Amino acid sequence: MIDLSTLTTERRNTETYNLDQMSVHDALIKMNQEDQKVTLAVSQALPQVESVTTAVIQSFKKGGRLIYMGAGTSGRLGVLDAAECVPTFGVAATQVIGLIAGGEQAMTVAVEGAEDSLELGRKDLVGLELSQNDTVIGIAASGRTPYVIGGLDYAKEVGATTASLSCNKNAEISKHATLPIEVDCGPEFLTGSTRLKSGTAQKLILNMISTISMIGIGKVYNNLMVDVKPTNEKLVERSKRIIMQATDCTYDEAEEKFEAANRDVKLAIVMILTDSTAEQGRAKLAKADGFVKNTLK
Repeated sequence: MIDLSTLTTERRNTETYNLDQMSVHDALIKMNQEDQKVTLAVSQALPQVESVTTAVIQSFKKGGRLIYMGAGTSGRLGVLDAAECVPTFGVAATQVIGLIAGGEQAMTVAVEGAEDSLELGRKDLVGLELSQNDTVIGIAASGRTPYVIGGLDYAKEVGATTASLSCNKNAEISKHATLPIEVDCGPEFLTGSTRLKSGTAQKLILNMISTISMIGIGKVYNNLMVDVKPTNEKLVERSKRIIMQATDCTYDEAEEKFEAANRDVKLAIVMILTDSTAEQGRAKLAKADGFVKNTLK
C-alpha cells in the first residue's frame, strides 16, 4: 500500500472543509486567497531554481538539451513549456523537450499505469539518445512518481545533469536528482487536486527556468524576444514592433529590414544598429555568440 499521509498535497485544507456549502462568490474568493499563497511559496525556492537554471544554460552552451519529464498535470506542463519555447525563442523543437508518461495520447486522456513504470521513464530517455550534455528535470507534484524516478536514475547513469521539481518537502524524487527543487504551497483548495496550487507553482517555476535560460544564451535583447518565429500574422506584426522598439526606427524601415533579413528579427535589429548588410550582420552575430549587445561593442 502506498502511504500518502505524509504528503502536504494530500492533506485536507482546513479553510475549505465546507466547500460544497459555499456560495459561488465565497468559493471564488477562497480559491483566490489560496492561489495567492503560491507565489510566496515559489519565492522561498528561488535559490534552488537559480541552480537549476544555471545548469540548463551550461547545457545549452555545450550543445545539450533541456528535457522535462512527468506524468499527468506535471507532464502536461512540461510539454506545454517545451512547445512554447519554439515560437517564443526560435529554438529547434529538439532543444527543449517535454516527455509525458504514456506519450502524446496522455496529453488529453490519462494512460492507465504509465506513471507507475520505472522502466518507461528510462525507455523514453533512451529513445532520445540522452547525453551528458543534457539536463533532465523530473516533475512530480507528489514527489514520488516512478516514471520520473526511473528517468532520473537513467539520466544519472549517462552523466546528464539531473534536477527535480516537487510540491512536497523531503520528496522521494529529490533523492534521485542532483539539483532538487521543493515548493510547499500547502494543502490544495480541493483535497488532492494537484492541478490547482501545485500545478500553478510548477508552471511559474518552469516559466522561470526556460525564460531565464534563454536569456542566458542570447535569445533576448533588453526585454525583447528577438528570436521570435513569425509563424502567423500576429507574430509578423509583433516582429516588426520588436524591431522598432529595439532600434527606434520607423515602421517602414522595420518592415524593409525584416524582409531583407529573411524575416529574422534579431538579424534585422543588428543590421539597423550596426548599419550592416544581412551577410555582415550574420557574421557579427556569429562572433557575438548570438547576443545582440555584443555586436555593438
